[in-house]
Amino acid sequence: MTTQPRDAPQFYLTAPSPCPYLPGQEERKVFTHLVGKRAAEINDILTQGGFRRSQTIAYRPACESCRACVSVRVVVDDFEPSRSFRRVLKHNADLVGTMGEAIPTSEQYTLFRSYLDARHADGGMVDMTVLDYALMVEDTHVTTRLVEYRRRGPDTAIHGRGQGDLVAVALTDILADGLSMVYSFYDPELQHRSLGSFIILDHIAKARRLGLPFVYLGYWVEGSRKMDYKARFLPQERLMPQGWTRFG
Repeated sequence: MTTQPRDAPQFYLTAPSPCPYLPGQEERKVFTHLVGKRAAEINDILTQGGFRRSQTIAYRPACESCRACVSVRVVVDDFEPSRSFRRVLKHNADLVGTMGEAIPTSEQYTLFRSYLDARHADGGMVDMTVLDYALMVEDTHVTTRLVEYRRRGPDTAIHGRGQGDLVAVALTDILADGLSMVYSFYDPELQHRSLGSFIILDHIAKARRLGLPFVYLGYWVEGSRKMDYKARFLPQERLMPQGWTRFG
């Protein structure tokens, strides 16, 4: 008879709620708490098994009649930007992303609020206060970083940091095998820059420099316009019933 370690995670199931991606569907999630000394190790294992992190919770869909949510990770070493992605990189060559400690600021929250109000006014996060935002950033027991994007300045080549107003932010976990993009947001008035795609491209470059093989993008949902963009980052691996399967 085998017994679980005393610090093994305990899993729970949420009640059904409306699916945010597919009309007429309901979603349920299985989740566990990421706390204690083994939080980073457990987060690595669970992320590789299709879970996502939100603060000290790791979760994944557990819907009874739907398997549309598919975990996606970009294969870093084999990724080559398409022509459209090269245009995005060129258009944003004046930006630099600086990775630092997960410390919330009022400047970040102001940008976060502008992004939510313009892009997700009917979403579940629209009522988040400055305290809620601080918890989203700080409430972590794993290795979490904030990447702040600003325009390049005359001293950027010396200290590697951008200058001026904050343009975009990414909350990112550093895993044993990759970067996991938890949440990102950007200036909604700069929509012409395709900043969402640029942030992913920059994370692929950062993972390559760190020697990490994957960038985890979360869930791709076929048929959901909100998630279509993730399928463009090829080659990628998708977590299928038989395991991680390469596409592209």
